[in-house]
Amino acid sequence: MKGFLHKAKDQVQNSLQREPKAPPPVPGKKPSIFGGGTPQGGQPPPPVPGKKPSIFQRDAPQRHQRSAITKPTAHQKDQPSSISIPDAQEVSRYRYHHGANLGSIYVLEKWLHGSMFPPNAAPGRTSELEAVKLWVGQIGLDAARAKFEAHWRTAVSDSDLAWLSKSANCTTLRLPIGYFTLGPSFCQGTPFEPYASVYTDAWSSIQTLITRLWSFRIGVLLDLHALPGGANGGEHSGTNSGKADLWNSASNLNLGQRCAEFLAQQVRDHLTGVVGIQLCNEANWDAPGMYSWYDRCIASISAIDPSIPVVISDGWNLSKALDYVGKKNVAYPDQPTCPVIVDTHYYWAFSDADKRKSPQAIIAEAKTKMSELDGKEGSVLDRGAFQIIVGEYSCVMTEDSWRKSGGAPKSDLVKQFGQAQSQRYQERSGGSYFWTYKMNWLPGGEWGFIAQSNSATITPPPNLRIADVTRRIANANDKQADLMTVSISAHCGYWDRTAPGKPFEHWRYEQGWKLGFGDASAFLGMNSQPGYSEQYAPGGDKIGNLELWVLKRIRDSGMGGPCVWEFEQGLRAGIKDFYGAAGV
Repeated sequence: MKGFLHKAKDQVQNSLQREPKAPPPVPGKKPSIFGGGTPQGGQPPPPVPGKKPSIFQRDAPQRHQRSAITKPTAHQKDQPSSISIPDAQEVSRYRYHHGANLGSIYVLEKWLHGSMFPPNAAPGRTSELEAVKLWVGQIGLDAARAKFEAHWRTAVSDSDLAWLSKSANCTTLRLPIGYFTLGPSFCQGTPFEPYASVYTDAWSSIQTLITRLWSFRIGVLLDLHALPGGANGGEHSGTNSGKADLWNSASNLNLGQRCAEFLAQQVRDHLTGVVGIQLCNEANWDAPGMYSWYDRCIASISAIDPSIPVVISDGWNLSKALDYVGKKNVAYPDQPTCPVIVDTHYYWAFSDADKRKSPQAIIAEAKTKMSELDGKEGSVLDRGAFQIIVGEYSCVMTEDSWRKSGGAPKSDLVKQFGQAQSQRYQERSGGSYFWTYKMNWLPGGEWGFIAQSNSATITPPPNLRIADVTRRIANANDKQADLMTVSISAHCGYWDRTAPGKPFEHWRYEQGWKLGFGDASAFLGMNSQPGYSEQYAPGGDKIGNLELWVLKRIRDSGMGGPCVWEFEQGLRAGIKDFYGAAGV
């Protein structure tokens, strides 16, 4: 017997190929589209009066009359739909990302991996460039290359993979890489040129790691952490220059764009499991020309593969970055374009202002983050899609803060801090990545994903820990027909009362509802399908990057005209109703 996803796929494909007839209602039957266990031959529910009962029709009737309470979109006519059942790659990109950074592997930082620096390294020589320079000077190019390759090769063991998947419920790793790790040709004309041969096999090592992680259904966010010249002056930009020379150098910006294009081509042609490409890490505040460079890179990646999510640094100004992506993530772009996500980082361990706060005050503050999203979500057609990920965070506070704890046990406050962050990020963002997973001093204390996961300080979303995915999906499917009837009736009743006599296209709401319900079911059940590896963690995925998923489905639908908002609202309602029925 086919699994429910296979049934759903067949049903969706069939519905895209022909217009179904509207049969009379059959008592006790569930709707066939995305039914997940619907008996073969099951009939759809009766149509809501005044609307079209077809599902995902390619050539919906052209009834685009302007409503007094809606505005026509720039996209005036329905186009062919490209909707299909979500596949594993799409699920990996749009689910909630619960995971960690794999820092200081491909971009060294001495405080994390002092073993990768010669014992006689002078103070201040703490970056990747200094490490490779010192080793080449002491042991030669070939031996240095072997040393670095061993570091990359042993970064994630088989036991790590099992722990990440089944114990930590990790769905995704953020992988900081440098332009130099893309190969010797990317080192030319940069400070890494004398040491380029050390990085001959760096990119193949990254490819191997991505493949190994994907065998456990763990995705990878490729983070261009170290760009030529540096997006900031930190050692994690690859050098100890203390400068952010990416932004004032045309050659550096061009090389950075080449790096992004290379990654896009590799992801398109060779790599499964990459959830996105991050253009830069922790750009300086108000870096000159940053958004113009983002425009160039996004256009280049979109020309290669517009399905790849692109992540940008907010440059420590989240509001400005959100304004930027709202203009990028529009329903009807002039050209196919990648979805764009904002990366923001939250730390309470560095500023003088944070040192003056007590742990209790910091915990309370963590519960309020990302308020910049208020009023922006909920209508992609009107406002665009706004999506955030928290690319870095930790459970670290300064000693100044701990001295203000009032005698409360530190271990209790650390747990409260981590849990507050976990909850808030799961509520408002599309994913969060703890800093960091590996260092010489494991388990890493408040900097360590292992320590904080094992103590249940960092908590995964509840859906990743449920053990009865199949039962929950079946229960939701049993309620589907009734939930859909209630939702459609409420929608039609409200708008018909609010604007009597005005033209609507309520059939779009029904299509959206059915699609949303089915999408949510597909995400939750993806790793529970027959034939999928038993090494995948129990539990199911949830649509975490919801605003971007809604954007994708509007684009996929091909719908145009003034009433596409009904499809969007139906889609959101179907997703919500599935999760309510499934209890996730």
